[in-house]
Amino acid sequence: MAEYEQRLLMLIDDEPAQSRLISALAAREGWRTVIAQDAETAIAMLGTRQGMQLSAIILDQWVPGDDACALISELKSRRPALPILMITASTSPLLAVEAMRAGASDYLVKPVAPERLMHALRSATTREAARDELAPLTEKMPSRPDFESMIGAAPNFRKALAVAAKAARGHHPVLIEGESGTGKEMLVRAMHAASSRAKLPLRLINISGIPANSIESVLFGHEKGAFPGAFERQVGALQHADGATLALDEVDCLPMSVQERLLESIRKGDVRPIGARHSFRIDVRLISSSNLPLADLAATGNFLPELAEALGHTKVMLPPLRERSGDIPALTRYFLARIGEQPGLRELGITDGALSLLAAYDWPENVRQLQAALFRASVFCDGDALTSEDFPQLLAILGPGPSNVAGNPLQESAGVMLYTPDGNLRRLEDIEADVIRLAIGLYRGRMTEVARRLGIGRSTLYRKLADLGIDNAA
Repeated sequence: MAEYEQRLLMLIDDEPAQSRLISALAAREGWRTVIAQDAETAIAMLGTRQGMQLSAIILDQWVPGDDACALISELKSRRPALPILMITASTSPLLAVEAMRAGASDYLVKPVAPERLMHALRSATTREAARDELAPLTEKMPSRPDFESMIGAAPNFRKALAVAAKAARGHHPVLIEGESGTGKEMLVRAMHAASSRAKLPLRLINISGIPANSIESVLFGHEKGAFPGAFERQVGALQHADGATLALDEVDCLPMSVQERLLESIRKGDVRPIGARHSFRIDVRLISSSNLPLADLAATGNFLPELAEALGHTKVMLPPLRERSGDIPALTRYFLARIGEQPGLRELGITDGALSLLAAYDWPENVRQLQAALFRASVFCDGDALTSEDFPQLLAILGPGPSNVAGNPLQESAGVMLYTPDGNLRRLEDIEADVIRLAIGLYRGRMTEVARRLGIGRSTLYRKLADLGIDNAA
């Protein structure tokens, strides 16, 4: 009983279907949900015995009886420590800014994937909330679908982009592997935009966001009456994407029975809906992504080796941010420029001390988490530049140390480390390589601009790239 008292959720929503869904998802992790259908009921409930036991609140933007941001402010004034999450169908960055300034802990865009909702609840209520509060907030800034927006000069990252750019022009299946938040979906969209099928829509299916018993129907479709509840004929994603591109996100979550059907469709080039008597020929470009290496899953019997091979005709490995920490300054400046374009925000600078703090963190959720932290800091920054104090979560995790406090001579200068950990100067060759990588990332791989900014000719730049072993492939 005590556990339930510690994990009581108030849902402010007047949509019965959504209320049932969120309550069911929350119940998976031990939450008990109480529902308030309007703002007046929610405020009144705070003063009850049950209301005093609340651990979190989720509210729908269209809650009747009040403006959502005004309601958030009212709730926070009464219960300042209570985490509040807002769900909305709007992708407006301005609404995200207003909600967070009003006191929202997170901002979720419909349709919300189950894991995203669970992550938001865990982040808001676990003891490590200071760390988890840097959770993904990618809904705020829509991605630009091109390779120019893939910022980074680390050799392993540039190699991945080079493989992806070459594969984009082909027709074979592509598998993108990498940890959550490394930019797999962004790379999928960039590949589609650079492909011969770019004029046709990209259809993206998140496998983990679909109930296991519905995945087969979503991918292959079904005929009317094929199974209980199949009241209408449904065209599957594979048939919908005929002539275009189908992206399967988190393909590692496919049930084994569906893996077998997908492998058969790839081999035969056709699709047969559930309950259909014949198949349909299809021409679909498959781009799949996985958080886990499919080869490892296949080795343990959790994925068909033949399907892993078929999906991975070309394989792209996106490295985690901790393996390309030298890209953090360029990524930071790029994101700050993008954030400054959003309604209600402005472009900010960033101090060397803050950059050093960002570089000292290992970013377990990768680039997406860095973007989220910068967005949150920008929302609440009153000055013209972000400082270390604008990242209280990171300061709480890392603490004030010699490598992340402003004014320390060992900190990064403009994103380039000048000193070794023992206090000696780094080799000039290593510093020069970092400066060139920083410039390539800052100017998005435009080598003419990189050479001009560095004050050297293009031929000199390419010679230095070769001498220093820097891969500039885009």
